[in-house]
Amino acid sequence: MIRLIQGDLTRLEVDAIVNAANTSLLGGGGVDGAIHRAGGPAILEECRAIRAKQGGCEVGEAVITTAGKLPAKYVIHTVGPVWNGGHNGEPDLLANCYRNSLRLAVENGITTIAFPNISTGIYRFPKPEAAAIAITTVQQFIANNKSLKEIFFVCFDDENYALYKERLA
Repeated sequence: MIRLIQGDLTRLEVDAIVNAANTSLLGGGGVDGAIHRAGGPAILEECRAIRAKQGGCEVGEAVITTAGKLPAKYVIHTVGPVWNGGHNGEPDLLANCYRNSLRLAVENGITTIAFPNISTGIYRFPKPEAAAIAITTVQQFIANNKSLKEIFFVCFDDENYALYKERLA
């Protein structure tokens, strides 16, 4: 079941929240910074271990860590594409963020997961297109996988909330 809420992703009691991370996995601004601040140093420690092992996280890929002090159990970090006009595979890369996050969730026995609006902040992905990609990709994934019980789209701003509400109606 897909649910839409407006609020703070870091306060949700779900199995996993998804972080709109950067390739370094070392924290940043926006959602990434909020998750690292609220979750504490345990998240950063695991991100550093992942970096040491594989050198970070590529755009469209996803990795999983503890959630530290967050009410969730895990954080799935995915790196969204920076919008450069849509001619560099940005839509496919964004869809991969959702697909790979959901795949990791299933592989780790996660049944409830919450997504932010990946790439729509400083990465400038157009919000209407990002909402359509997110919703379509999640719907396609859950049509073939019944282990996920609840998937939340968590919108921080009014514009994204309105876009998702309209598309999910």
